[in-house]
Amino acid sequence: MFRNIIRTNDDKVLTLLRLALAIVVFPHGAQKVLGWFGGFGFAGTYGFLTQQMHIPAPLALLVFAAEFLAPIGLVLGFLGRVAAFGIAVDFIVALFLVHLPNGFFMNWSGQQKGEGIEFFFLAIGIAVAIMIGGSGAFSIDRIISKDQLQPNTRSA
Repeated sequence: MFRNIIRTNDDKVLTLLRLALAIVVFPHGAQKVLGWFGGFGFAGTYGFLTQQMHIPAPLALLVFAAEFLAPIGLVLGFLGRVAAFGIAVDFIVALFLVHLPNGFFMNWSGQQKGEGIEFFFLAIGIAVAIMIGGSGAFSIDRIISKDQLQPNTRSA
């Protein structure tokens, strides 16, 4: 089972996708965990998630894992499918609970109440591609699995 989770080929496109997703998601996690980029840090975000959004404590902790730890795993290419799954679930919940009422588009011009779903839709799509194909080239998963698949084949 573990081998199936880490198995990947030498696909450099998957590498590009996992790095792009990590770069985009990590600042959101750093806001929540470390208070960087104008965030409220662990205590502030945890309080908001559990008290104002009424998210159960264990699920609130999974938000921190998905947005802070998963991007680190993606950069390293370690447990890429698991990391991508965590991000996908986190972003699906955010899409439906927070952003869907704001429409499709991001709030580029400040004309709407909040951010739309386009960013989340794109990130979920990238996460699904990583869940299907794995971490790709230049990854710890690739080193561990020593899979001999051809560069243009996909593993399930």
